[in-house]
Amino acid sequence: MSAVYFNAINIHDNRHYFLSRNEGGSHCNIYIKYAIRRVQVNQEGLKLNGKHQLLAYADDVNILGGGIHTLMEYAEALVAATRETGLEVSADKTKYMAMSRDKIAGRIQSVRIDNSTFERVEQIKYLGTTLTNKNSIPEEIKSRLRSANACYHSVQNLLSSRLLSKNLKIKIYRTIILPVVLYGCEAWSLTLREERKLRVFENMVLRRIFGRRRDEVTGEWRRLHNEELNDLYSSPYIVRVIKSRRTRWAGRVARMGEERGVCRVLVGKPEGTLTGET
Repeated sequence: MSAVYFNAINIHDNRHYFLSRNEGGSHCNIYIKYAIRRVQVNQEGLKLNGKHQLLAYADDVNILGGGIHTLMEYAEALVAATRETGLEVSADKTKYMAMSRDKIAGRIQSVRIDNSTFERVEQIKYLGTTLTNKNSIPEEIKSRLRSANACYHSVQNLLSSRLLSKNLKIKIYRTIILPVVLYGCEAWSLTLREERKLRVFENMVLRRIFGRRRDEVTGEWRRLHNEELNDLYSSPYIVRVIKSRRTRWAGRVARMGEERGVCRVLVGKPEGTLTGET
């Protein structure tokens, strides 16, 4: 199976104005659990050390299937189950995506279910992470760097201020900017190109922190070289931090045991043929 179809569904309570904020949240979660159980009655699904049909976090539900017809079946069941409890599927926020090495897999450009049309897209943003139809990690890193660059520009005046010490500026970088870059980095597979992009960004921030240096020969002010930044910045550089987090996360998942879904994903192998359903 080369084509895996991915659907992100956003469910909201259309009766929320009758409930308080806390009551609405708890009732909505109960209703969504009921709808999910209705969908999981079907024994078909994406095979990976067992059958996986959907992922859910709060009111965001992702349906997994080996083909468009399976996906539509699950989506129809979910829409029907949510309607029974007074919930609605947000058609504007719901998309579907085909993940496949086959360029012509999934020729259908949109899916129509219960008078709602769900658009096919090449990438989806789920829980802050960009997922693409080619499972491209570079696209996610680009998105992280764009967000981190915006964060950097919002605090660059602090990083260049003479009123703050270098140590305090480094703390600002490590507590405000760096977490934006490294969100979800435990699942990244880095190439040398991505590593260079990450180092370029970090060096840009460090040059803002440490400022310029007067050249001993010419007497002119110049920016710091990479080797000089490495000497001044005593903390582990960004690529080493990513590799450390990946190793720590892999060990944590391995200790969970195969009864946990995330462990089965780590050690499992997808089942099926090399040709996907279109």
